[in-house]
Amino acid sequence: MTAPGGIQFTDVSLILPGTHLSSQTRSSDLSSRSGTILRNINLSLAAGTTTALIGRSGSGKTTLLRMVNGLVQPSGGSVTVNGQAVSNASEDDLLKLRRDVGYVIQEVGLYPHMSIERNTAMALELAGVPAAERSSRAAEMLQMVGLEPSSFAHRYPWQLSGGQRQRLAVATALVCNPKILFLDEPTTGLDPQSRRQMWDIIRQFQRQGGTVLLTTHYMDEAERLCDRLAIVDHGQIIAEGSPADLIERLGGHHVVEFAVSGDASGTDLECWRRLPSVESVRADEGMLSLNVKEPHLTIPALLDEIAKQGSELQHLTTRQASLEDVFVRLTGRHLREE
Repeated sequence: MTAPGGIQFTDVSLILPGTHLSSQTRSSDLSSRSGTILRNINLSLAAGTTTALIGRSGSGKTTLLRMVNGLVQPSGGSVTVNGQAVSNASEDDLLKLRRDVGYVIQEVGLYPHMSIERNTAMALELAGVPAAERSSRAAEMLQMVGLEPSSFAHRYPWQLSGGQRQRLAVATALVCNPKILFLDEPTTGLDPQSRRQMWDIIRQFQRQGGTVLLTTHYMDEAERLCDRLAIVDHGQIIAEGSPADLIERLGGHHVVEFAVSGDASGTDLECWRRLPSVESVRADEGMLSLNVKEPHLTIPALLDEIAKQGSELQHLTTRQASLEDVFVRLTGRHLREE
């Protein structure tokens, strides 16, 4: 059983009605024919940690979040949250579970014609907080997310910026003092300052012992906020680990990006793969990218190979490997590529 505050997916799958799954069927084939499919999801989240689900739109991230809230039932396997089984749980058990969970969806769930004070009070009422405590608790929650009650309590959601509305949504999710917080794309569409304010709220919740599971399209967000990442592609987790571990194992230590004259970039990639210290090669938008361990060994050999081919170097940069490199290496696509 999962420890309090923890989350466990065990052999979870989701097959839409009318889909026939055999051992030879590929998850990508299912996704193209029948929508999002989850298959063989195994993931364990320790209490007090922050974990990100990373993947392109339609990969299954939001479905996993809906599953841990009991909104979607798996076709197979089990989901456990805060020590309680979610799969096939009764409505009463799900109600008890949700008192320990805060959930912020992509479309901010606020009542537009109620004041901020009333939105927060409604959330407190639904959470079962006694009427005598609601005013002070509402002020506390608004203060926590940077919405000063004296300035914001009597405003309406439509009078707020996108970042302020998102922070208000988080405040309503925190009113019941949850142990776990689920956030679906919490910073999509926000300006840089609002994104950082949201990061501060998430960090503060974790420092107080909370567990966070979020989805994101932003690699820098995942790298800065999260203890662990799970990369989801075509309904399967294809890699999991800490940001540093994933970069070390799958991204390479450094990336050498270059462009040459003529048609050298269209040649067999094997000639670049044979260079010293190169771990992998890919062609990307007219550039060639080498994942390497020791650039000081690779670059002289690279220049010799370009000269040998009779080409000229037009561009050369080196940088540290990133999570984006990990994602491209695993999926062949950039995370935000349409």
